[in-house]
Formats: sequence, C-alpha cells, structure tokens
Amino acid sequence: MELLVALMVGVLVAASVHLMLARNVLRFLFGMILISNAANLTIFVSGRLTAEEPPLIPYGADVTVVGAANALPQALVLTAIVIGFGLFAFALTLVYRAYQNLGTLNSDEMRLAEPEPATKSEPSKTYIAKDTTP
Repeated sequence: MELLVALMVGVLVAASVHLMLARNVLRFLFGMILISNAANLTIFVSGRLTAEEPPLIPYGADVTVVGAANALPQALVLTAIVIGFGLFAFALTLVYRAYQNLGTLNSDEMRLAEPEPATKSEPSKTYIAKDTTP
C-alpha cells in the first residue's frame, strides 16, 4: 500500500512541476495545489497506513493498541488541507483580478511594475486598475 501511495506522490510531483513551469499563472496555481496534495500524502503515509486498528485509545487504557496508526500526521494533514483551500481561494481571486486588470494570464505579459520601454514611434502603455465598485 505504501508503494502505491509513493508512486502517486511521484506522479503528483511530476505533474505539478510540469504545470508550474508553464507561463500561464492559472496553471502555476494548479501545480501549486498538486504539490501541496503530494506533500499532504507524504505526511499522511508517515503515520502508517493500517486498516486494522484506528488511532483510538480504548476505554481504560493509557496508550493506543500496538500497530495502530499515528493520529498526529492525520491531524497535521487535516490542518494543511484547510490552509491549502484558503490559499487556493485567495490565489484564485488574485489571478481573476489580475486577468480583469491586465487582460492576460501569461506571466511574461504581466509587466505592470516593469513596463517595456517605449520607442519614439509609440507611446508607453500604462495600465490603470478599473474601479468595479457600483
């Protein structure tokens, strides 16, 4: 079972690196989410994958049953999933606003802070954020 999860982590990391090397900001965002999921799977597997014993302490005992999964990595992964979802929602909002203001998702064309120098024949392009409030 651990071998299958290790292969899944490898595939997720490979796909995320492929997506993060693209010039499209939205693909970069999806690659970041995939690599976050790969890290979560790695942490989850470190706590042992057992279907026999849940990570619970029986009534009257002081420790878990021998062979039970470790509950700490499961709690860490649950926290990381919540934080990752919040990061994804925030970053997706930023990408949407950047697309509204700049009209592109290509990172090479997003040159608001460093506009290309104007030649003598054409004026410089200055991007002004649109006010969308009613």
